Amino acid sequence: MCYKYHYFTFSQVILSFVLSRNRFSLSLTFSLREAMSVESANAIQRSQVDLLEFIDWSGVECLNQNSSHSVANALKQGYREDDGLNLESDADEQLLIYIPFMQVVKLHSIAIIGPEEEGPKTVKLYSNKEHMGFSNVSDYPPSDTAVLSTDNLKGKPVVLKYVKFQNVRSLTIFVEENQSGSDVTKVQKIALFGTTVETTDMKSLKKIEDNH
Repeated sequence: MCYKYHYFTFSQVILSFVLSRNRFSLSLTFSLREAMSVESANAIQRSQVDLLEFIDWSGVECLNQNSSHSVANALKQGYREDDGLNLESDADEQLLIYIPFMQVVKLHSIAIIGPEEEGPKTVKLYSNKEHMGFSNVSDYPPSDTAVLSTDNLKGKPVVLKYVKFQNVRSLTIFVEENQSGSDVTKVQKIALFGTTVETTDMKSLKKIEDNH
């Protein structure tokens, strides 16, 4: 039997030690950063509220909704908690939902719940874009785009690009496609989480602007 011996110089041993220590230090740094990020995200999440009460219901619109299965089923308190009620698309799978707020808000995350096959898949979000329709929605870059997973459809919120949603007066949700590519998209619940920026009543502000 033949044994092979490997000899290392002192400098090689030192270099190996330094590299190992650096790798450990780098790994520890990333672990700490990840832990801090998770803790920070949790802290942000705890500070958010459901923005349902700040929605200006008189201005809510949904294009291509089935009149028998309207956006109220997915958005309003009491309706959206009922598993038997859904917002459903009509002519094809796309939906364009416009949600104005009574106060300026910061939007942190959104939860969109729906069935596994007919639930939304690609969702584009637009901050403060009014008078949008299917004919011009592609003309504007979205503030954020979400591709919903099965976990999202079961209730896991999608955390948004927070810097893009700091002074939100209205939110437009464009459901571009659903999970299966079928003609009908179904949404059981939409919940928006964030905080209010100020106590300004947007209706009162509009009245003041109209009088000038």
